[in-house]
Amino acid sequence: MKQHIKIIDYKAGNIASVRYAFRRLGLEAGLAAYPDELKKADKLIFPGVGHARAAMNILKGKDMDQAIQSFKGPVLGICLGMQLMADSSEEGDMEGMGIFQEKIKRFSGNFKIPHMGWNSLYGLKGPLFKDVPEGSHVYFVHSYYMPQSSQAIGLCQYGEAFTAACSKDKFFGVQFHPEKSGKPGMQILQNFIDL
Repeated sequence: MKQHIKIIDYKAGNIASVRYAFRRLGLEAGLAAYPDELKKADKLIFPGVGHARAAMNILKGKDMDQAIQSFKGPVLGICLGMQLMADSSEEGDMEGMGIFQEKIKRFSGNFKIPHMGWNSLYGLKGPLFKDVPEGSHVYFVHSYYMPQSSQAIGLCQYGEAFTAACSKDKFFGVQFHPEKSGKPGMQILQNFIDL
């Protein structure tokens, strides 16, 4: 059965590379900028690159935050998309969607910020990481992070351990960019398709 996957388009995403990744997996993902465009979707991809408060203001202005929260199928938040699904963020002192019960914090310490480049994952669990080996390297670009959480399904170390992936019910989030993470990233996207 053909799936209808929609990518949330709110001018804060790396949409082209995400769409291309799904094409390589044999699926054409459509775009959704308004709530009524989600009606025929089976699954949602919620990407994001940019400033948290500005992105949330765009979503709220179209009631897309509520549409994402009430969506019936699986949702995958990528990078900023994952952070916007948290309770709040130090970036712009922003209130999030409250799906993941954590506050997003800014990295601090004597190491380079943003955390940018390849880093390894550990503590992997759940269907999103089926056939993804422990220690797999994926691509990160972020200055803000989710601390270790009871909802974590994958961790990473940068100055300290942080949540690299999380899940709650039908919602999933990854801090890294699976669409830019080679074979492990493509496997993660395939696993999301297979949910």
